[in-house]
Amino acid sequence: MFRPVIMAGGSGTRLWPLSRQLYPKQFCALVGERTMLQETVLRLEGLDCLPPLVVCNEEHRFLAAEQLRLVGQEESTILLEPFGRNTAPAVALAALQATEAGQDPLLLVLAADHLIENVESFHQSVGKAARLAEEGMLVTFGTVPDRPATRYGYIRRGEPLKEGFAVDRFEEKPDMETAKAHLASGGYYWNSGMFLFRASIYLDELGRHAPKILAACRKAFEAREADMHFLRIGKDAFRACPKDSIDYAVMEKTTKAAVVALDAGWSDVGSWSALWKVRHKDGNGNVLKGDVVAVSTRNTLVDAGKRLVATLGVKDLVIVETADAVLIAHRDHVEDVRLVVDELDRQARCEHVNHRRVYRPWGDYDSIDTGPHHQVKRITVKPGARLSVQMHHHRAEHWVVVRGAARVRKGDKVMMLNEDQSTYIPVGEIHALENPGRIPLELIEVQSGSYLGEDDIIRFEDQYGRK
Repeated sequence: MFRPVIMAGGSGTRLWPLSRQLYPKQFCALVGERTMLQETVLRLEGLDCLPPLVVCNEEHRFLAAEQLRLVGQEESTILLEPFGRNTAPAVALAALQATEAGQDPLLLVLAADHLIENVESFHQSVGKAARLAEEGMLVTFGTVPDRPATRYGYIRRGEPLKEGFAVDRFEEKPDMETAKAHLASGGYYWNSGMFLFRASIYLDELGRHAPKILAACRKAFEAREADMHFLRIGKDAFRACPKDSIDYAVMEKTTKAAVVALDAGWSDVGSWSALWKVRHKDGNGNVLKGDVVAVSTRNTLVDAGKRLVATLGVKDLVIVETADAVLIAHRDHVEDVRLVVDELDRQARCEHVNHRRVYRPWGDYDSIDTGPHHQVKRITVKPGARLSVQMHHHRAEHWVVVRGAARVRKGDKVMMLNEDQSTYIPVGEIHALENPGRIPLELIEVQSGSYLGEDDIIRFEDQYGRK
């Protein structure tokens, strides 16, 4: 029986403006209607699996929990890293959790942001890897290359084993001539970053080759705290953990490394160009999503999120439109989108951090209009959900209900507001908002004051454990 470990960290900056710091690509629907995390979980159906262990950043915990709930995975355990330390520590924490009750399962380590088109072939490769892992091997999945590629690391296979090959060596991302030679030789795979091994054997090998990582992870795991259905790792102990990948920390040093071929339409969907390659194209080679009118347009990706996007007489472009940002780039330059993100960060802007629509555990809000001393939001509260009991030092709020019913607390008073009714929350007044109904509550909030930042919230009670 497998215990899936799904690594859901990372920022996905090369897929800006769709992917943001607080809404990275693993939580986006890049191919199809479901998000990358949801597709990763659903891909496990048909395998003999325990509920997944999901490792993610603390800032993304409610996103991960909600997306898992929507695909019936409420029993998943979500481990919260206070900050990223790469894959070797992340999997060590998962292995410690998996072995806590005296069990020692096979860990199927997957990235939450990969695409696999042929699930049946993926399952067959997992079966082969499991038989090697049962014999004590640390197995990595080597993607069968279909072209020379310079953006992936490579694995050179060694002596044949029953179900795969011993790993001869790992190689860094090559230049084009080397990539062509690797493809021609037939003895190389792309390094997919997915693994299968016995939890205890991984911990033993990590302790042998990277003892500082294992020691820090043990201390951080011992200091863990349960928070609702999350498991918070000890922050102070984890801060001392070195950063390293599984490849560098273990796989390149162990004598137990094996590789199983994976020929299943794999992609890490690491850029807009990679996404153009895997999405369905029209007769002109265009990938069009949303409200798009394409005239005399070829080999172009257009992702229209909110508005009509029209193209005329262009080719080989990537055009991505969201509510607050538009990216226009040549397909040959999309690997450098992170430079745009770096510039936004340098200018202390927020468009690389979050979308205009921001998700919260109770629902979401859309910032419709913002000025120096005012902000207008459309707030949606899920049925049965409630916001924290809170107070603001610098802003007042005016709420107008446009759909559903709201239970509002103002100081010591509680009132019900129905559609077309409103209330005013003065600066400094303790207040709360709840949706007692069965349909989403929608209201317009008009904020006014000298400071409108989200950090001007003093919480007195919060069912989601926020401070």
